[in-house]
Amino acid sequence: MSLKERLNFSEEPVYLIDGTALLYRAFYARADLSRSDGFPTNAINTVMRVVMNLLKDENPRHVAFLMDGKGPTFRNEKYDLYKANRPAMPEPLAEQVEPVRRGVQLLGVKLLVSDGVEADDCICALAGRYKRERPVIILASDKDIKQCLDDRVVMVSQHGRNETIHTLDSFREAEGMEPATWPDFQAVIGDSADNIPGIPKIGPVTARKIFAATGPTLEELRDNMDKLPDKLREKVEPELDNVFVYRELTRMKTDCCDLPVDEFQVRQPDFDALNEFFEEYELRGLQRLLPEGTPVVSPESPKAADTRASASAKPSAGSGMQLSLFAEPESRKTEAPLEVTVVKSVSELPALGGEDVGLTFEDNGFFIGVNGGEYRFSGPAAELIPALEHASIIATPSVQDLMRDDQGWDYILSRQWFDLSLAAYLLDPEARNYTWARLRQSMFQDGRPEFADAARDLHPQSQGLAALAYMKSVRGQVEGADLTRLMRDLELPLIPVLVSMERAGISIDPDAFQAFLDDVSGQLDELTRSIIGFAGAEFNIRSSQQLAVVLFDDLGIKAGSKTSTGLRSTANQVLEKIRDQHPIVDAVLEFRMLEKLRSTYLEPMPKMVGDDGRLHTHFNQLSTATGRLSSSQPNLQNIPIRGVHGPRMRACFNAAPGNRLAAADYSQIELRVLAHFSKDPALIDAFRHDEDIHARTAALIHDKTLDKVTSDERRGAKTINFGLIYGMGVQKLARELHIKQTEAQEFTDRYFEKMATLKAYYDTIVKDAETHGFVTTLAGRRRLLPELHSRNNQLSAQARRQAVNTVIQGSAADIIKMAMVAAHKDRELKSLEARLILQVHDELIVEAPADAIELAGARLKEIMQDVAKLDVPLKVDLGLGKNWAEAH
Repeated sequence: MSLKERLNFSEEPVYLIDGTALLYRAFYARADLSRSDGFPTNAINTVMRVVMNLLKDENPRHVAFLMDGKGPTFRNEKYDLYKANRPAMPEPLAEQVEPVRRGVQLLGVKLLVSDGVEADDCICALAGRYKRERPVIILASDKDIKQCLDDRVVMVSQHGRNETIHTLDSFREAEGMEPATWPDFQAVIGDSADNIPGIPKIGPVTARKIFAATGPTLEELRDNMDKLPDKLREKVEPELDNVFVYRELTRMKTDCCDLPVDEFQVRQPDFDALNEFFEEYELRGLQRLLPEGTPVVSPESPKAADTRASASAKPSAGSGMQLSLFAEPESRKTEAPLEVTVVKSVSELPALGGEDVGLTFEDNGFFIGVNGGEYRFSGPAAELIPALEHASIIATPSVQDLMRDDQGWDYILSRQWFDLSLAAYLLDPEARNYTWARLRQSMFQDGRPEFADAARDLHPQSQGLAALAYMKSVRGQVEGADLTRLMRDLELPLIPVLVSMERAGISIDPDAFQAFLDDVSGQLDELTRSIIGFAGAEFNIRSSQQLAVVLFDDLGIKAGSKTSTGLRSTANQVLEKIRDQHPIVDAVLEFRMLEKLRSTYLEPMPKMVGDDGRLHTHFNQLSTATGRLSSSQPNLQNIPIRGVHGPRMRACFNAAPGNRLAAADYSQIELRVLAHFSKDPALIDAFRHDEDIHARTAALIHDKTLDKVTSDERRGAKTINFGLIYGMGVQKLARELHIKQTEAQEFTDRYFEKMATLKAYYDTIVKDAETHGFVTTLAGRRRLLPELHSRNNQLSAQARRQAVNTVIQGSAADIIKMAMVAAHKDRELKSLEARLILQVHDELIVEAPADAIELAGARLKEIMQDVAKLDVPLKVDLGLGKNWAEAH
């Protein structure tokens, strides 16, 4: 059923597509599709498929595909930290922008590229104009667009296979306000995605209380401030001027686009050009959907004959193209429904012992595929687990998700699992999206040759059988890439460790958090007064443009570099270079550092604590190309370690009453891995004798004895020792050491002259990667590096750095994962009631009763040091304490 029918629209809607959002979603949904010469085509493929499906399913008369243009918008002029936290568009995505724009137009869809405003502004402007004449359906996901919802304006958001329809009524019910006041609300709570601060310490719940007391707009809030309790008024009043600015950032500009609806009338696709387009980008699956003969045009069209000859002609107003030519193959349309046997009891399932089983979970039910049969069981996992206990292999999209939902899955042995997302990740660790929806799409829609047999023999609606088929299709690839051992012996056994740590969480001290927040807030207030005093006038410190005027015009400080848009930059690295020219610069840098501490850690984290008083992060096993773990909700990997605030931040994380923490941290593990692989005699000798590796390196480079090495020389050696692992170039080395680039080059040359084995090893890594197309780590992890052969020098240079970095950093990641698995299984730690609760980079933290913590810490250290045998010893620094700071 079409959207028009589902929404009961009697008139023909106009469809407005947020093309920029779709482009990004398409790019990150699948990163493994490219042309034979390496040109990325993942975003082109998905965007074209989405638009073709719209034309097929909706048969629309008016469609607009809107995209952001280049350069800043009016929002950057008002607040130039707007979206400053967003990374630049990845080059593989940027390369696909022009083809996407061309392809959409070949489909007969009008392309509109915004200038000075965002595509969202144009969408809302057009929706406001057209809703008086016809319904408007917006295909987008940005929450800001909700402010233009109306009786005749709806927004449809697609996330994988999940579709959400936002209507005026659903918005009112969910948010308790009118769409017109949505910008006021967003201005108060802020938006981290767009780098809009909002009012500190005010979240959605408190904001609703505020507006309930004062009225739903900022003007009413300003005029009725006396209706707020004193504590709330103290938070809101100082931020009122800022919050009006924030509203201008969140409010859509509805006077920016005034095109008549006829501009967006769908034209007949140019099939010849489309065929050439799909051929150019090798999109065979889309190419097969083009008609073999003359396309069918609906009777409403004034001229049905010879449509191919006039494919680019614009049809008359009111005509509607019948684009059934983009439909799926006839066999798929008429395919019989999938036969699923619904079982109420596991006793109705066939015997699963010794069988390969596919298992998925969807819509509160388990789908089990075995021996060609598809079964659905809606009972609890506790009943299903014993039936699967003796299965040979259980193929499932995510073992971690199952274990998160029910602890009973822990009883299935790790050797019985085949984790589909994990297999996909190990085969292509940069694909980014390993959801079951994405993996199924790769089988049924993407035309990938490895799934040809499975897709042909499998019903497209199957679940359990599809999981089983996916496993059988990729298992050979895993074996062929020598990844079986890594998956079986390390990554699968790691999953219950991660889930156990998530369940355990880490305790926090709310009083310590609040005291720290109060101090930081006070310092921010004091810094604000100082900065305004230096400037001699009020201004918005968070506005880079206003700050640039104060620094470079009013105070006469010599400007540094400019931004890509030609504005004078006030980025931190620019300010660092001019901090000695005026005390205001130091104050601004301090302000920014404290503001990040407040907004990233001190305010949000206490709100995320569970009922048990502990923070429960999610450990992500599939998120980095090097194999390192990451964490989210909240991210505990980036808690400050060093500096003046690092210890106090860590002191906010503590052990439960009666317990203590032991923190064990690998010492210079990446340099030890480098010594092991490179066989460099200087590194090996230094580590075997437990010498200061950086002083030893400095002594070698400068032809000195250890006792003659200066602190600056040691610092330079340390910078280059670590910098080479992370791909530091000469320019960055010069910046880090505050020396000229020529001096940095001389230093690098001398380093490699004295440590020739290292240079030969780096060259070998790159040469092997160029030959084989990938690098491998200590545990056999692979990373594909297709850009090594790119004609783009920047991309090929980056790939060379990634080759070295992946081998070293990835091997270090392997080692700490080995240690986690060993510690989790260790009987001595279990007997001491010690549990692993956190992993941060090269550090593991266990919590144990206070009277057992010394033994637990010593055992953890022993496990970590003995878990891998290298040519140099692994060294672990151990600390114990009531909180993380003491233990670290």
